[in-house]
Amino acid sequence: MSRQVLQVFEQYQKSRTQFVQTVAELASRPQNIETLQNAGVMSLLRPLLLDIVPTIQQTAALALGRLANYNDDLAEAVVRGDILPQLVYSLAEQNRFYKKAAAFVLRAVAKHSPGLAQSVVDCGALDALVICLEEFDPGVKESAAWALGYIARHNAELAQAVVDAGAVPLLVLCIQEPEMALKQIAASALSDICKHSPELAQTVVDAGAIAHLAQMILNPDAKLKRQVFSALSQIAKHSVDLAEMVVEAEIFPAILTCLKDKDEYVKKNVATLIREIAKHTPELSQLIVNAGGVAAVVDYIGESKSNVRLPGIMMLGYVAAHSENLAMAVIVSKGVVQLAIALSEEQEDHIQAAAAWALGQIGRHSPEHAKAVAVANVLPKLLQCYLRADASEDLQTKAKKALKNILQKCVHLPALEPLLHDAPPNILKHVVGQFSKVLPHDSKARRLFVTSGGLKKVQEIKAEPGSALSEYINAINNCYPEEIVKYYSPGYSDALLERVEQYAPKV
Repeated sequence: MSRQVLQVFEQYQKSRTQFVQTVAELASRPQNIETLQNAGVMSLLRPLLLDIVPTIQQTAALALGRLANYNDDLAEAVVRGDILPQLVYSLAEQNRFYKKAAAFVLRAVAKHSPGLAQSVVDCGALDALVICLEEFDPGVKESAAWALGYIARHNAELAQAVVDAGAVPLLVLCIQEPEMALKQIAASALSDICKHSPELAQTVVDAGAIAHLAQMILNPDAKLKRQVFSALSQIAKHSVDLAEMVVEAEIFPAILTCLKDKDEYVKKNVATLIREIAKHTPELSQLIVNAGGVAAVVDYIGESKSNVRLPGIMMLGYVAAHSENLAMAVIVSKGVVQLAIALSEEQEDHIQAAAAWALGQIGRHSPEHAKAVAVANVLPKLLQCYLRADASEDLQTKAKKALKNILQKCVHLPALEPLLHDAPPNILKHVVGQFSKVLPHDSKARRLFVTSGGLKKVQEIKAEPGSALSEYINAINNCYPEEIVKYYSPGYSDALLERVEQYAPKV
């Protein structure tokens, strides 16, 4: 009889084991998820989290994690099923395998939305996860760091809750551990905490994170470098003080070599970091210029495409915006050429808008700056972006502003002339205004303006009497003899023919 009882229990254990293993395996494939959900698998897995056999507990947690990871409906079902408190309780009690699986479930629930992440916090998970960061096993630390990062990434309140639970100093210790995966996840979690506010970033800085992150910028592991550069840029973006602290960790010129990294995300995150530093002050931009940063970013824009290009484009705009000298540094480094190529090549409006903005920042300083932009044949392209019917409002606004900024300084007339024929009245006003400034003082330009058809075009413009455009046209006309102006005025040839007809020759 006792042998029979034993066999029943063995069979029962074998069945439970087979069940959770099969469900965990099925849950790893998206096509099975809906069927499992409809079969009510959640309520069947929940009691197995308290099973007397540790492997059954762990596998049940793994299966729940895979289900919750799939979509927010299933994650909500985990919350509604009152499973989270059970997992949190077990985090403190069970072995390392269970802890990893339980942390995975918490992460899978938290990732979907701030509301679900708040549910994880409300069930007391933060304290348990922070304790896991002190575990000896690196896998447990990694799982806990991952869950904490997923909670912190949603908003400042959740990130603050992670900070208040004491996670930051332990995450900084984790990035110093030898295990590569743990370093990656800890750096990612620090980045997720830093991004929301200067205060949260300062908390990470106060824990000594910058020095340890800076030591890893030349690490051969691409995934680690992605997270390191992401965390440093999330710190640097908030304020001048924080950006200066990042720079003081002596990241230049070493990080410039990473702009040529094989990994696209590494390159993009480095360019983003340089952009976040450059935007704050002329002094920080000058430091980047002195380190060879502008030339390196110009090369990077030339070698990149689409969204990878974007932070580099914006970085040049920020540098150029600060001062004439810094804008000239961008010009000397062939920045205008690469920005002009990006403006022409890129298909997405937001990237074209960034290139237009950056070119406007370079050209707005002086006639010399404006000429450097104009000779790259940028003005017709900006006009095209502004006039394009399907262009986004942001692209139209930035193209228009860039055009005005450059035109108001541009005295290089050959670049302006094509716009006389294509520009709408609100842009034409600025073009004609520049001709009215230059022509009175340049006889060669006056002659060229006649032979190229510019003067004829100006006579065809219909301007409101007393408007700025009308005044500019009058100023141009005053540069020429009256008969020349008449000759190129619309209808003058007809008037001449009429006079021919009416003319009675002397016999």
